[in-house]
Amino acid sequence: MILQLQPAITSSEKQSIVGTLARLGFKSNEVTTQRAHYLVGIGKKEIDIRQLGNLPGIQDIHHVSDEYKLVSRKWKIAHSVIDLGDGVIIGDGSLSIMAGPCSIETEAQVDATIDHLLKSGIRIMRGGVFKPRSSPYAFRGLGIEGLKMWHTKARAAGIKIVSEVMQVSQIADMYDYVDIFQVGARNTQNFNLLDELGKVDKAVMIKRGISGTIEELLSSAEYVFSGGNEKLMLCERGIRTYERASRNTMDINAIPILKEKSHLPVVADPSHGIGIRDFVEPVALAALVAGADGIIYETHQRPEEAFSDGQQTLDFVESATLIKKLKKLEEVVRQF
Repeated sequence: MILQLQPAITSSEKQSIVGTLARLGFKSNEVTTQRAHYLVGIGKKEIDIRQLGNLPGIQDIHHVSDEYKLVSRKWKIAHSVIDLGDGVIIGDGSLSIMAGPCSIETEAQVDATIDHLLKSGIRIMRGGVFKPRSSPYAFRGLGIEGLKMWHTKARAAGIKIVSEVMQVSQIADMYDYVDIFQVGARNTQNFNLLDELGKVDKAVMIKRGISGTIEELLSSAEYVFSGGNEKLMLCERGIRTYERASRNTMDINAIPILKEKSHLPVVADPSHGIGIRDFVEPVALAALVAGADGIIYETHQRPEEAFSDGQQTLDFVESATLIKKLKKLEEVVRQF
């Protein structure tokens, strides 16, 4: 169960609640986030929550049977909204579009991408400076200096940044230069990393594992929330199946299921989801219809020259066309 505590709760009131939970057979886990103060009670007994509801210091109480409790929609019916500042909001009912290259490569590339995004009215740019690559000989990113260069240019243009963090030691170095920490598919169950991201006051986007289930994705999000960070979003980016016609199998099913199971915003990544440039657009449009709060995809001025993932990257003409179609389709979807 989840007990939301009153902001002005006293120490004695909290101890009384913890003691009552213990007598009822529940272990208490205290969670303090940017937005609220909770006690998560873990136990196997079914109890009448009215035994707790009238205790001083409790603002609200909810029975949640899911293993993932704080990210469950069983206690929080309203969708969570993430405010990145400067009018950039994710999960407020409008579609958030995030686009940019797989890897940050050069200053000229950053300038060209920002110019493209501004012309299309896009305020969030994606890009990697630390790249997890299957081959140790592939381009692995410009590192923190590349991120600083990118940040300077993005800030001047009013663009927000989403970039992947691969290990705990990178969090502090990246903190001042990103708006969204991305947890990639290979790190979805890096629990040390998730624990540390629970301690930061920055948005976190968790991608589904390469062969991960929906339950595993939600459990990974629970690690971050229980660590104190409510600024969370989930990303469906395709899973590895026996199918070989595409890079991954984009699980469109996961989008409405995640929206039903969790109050967190759900973002779709069609670039990794299918891995074929010609099909990124239809998959992105399908994800919007399925209920995605955001679309994140890869774009590059010349995909054939991209240092990584060129085969799934849209050029700027294709990107501009997709953005126009997404915005037009969004108007239709809002009517239902």
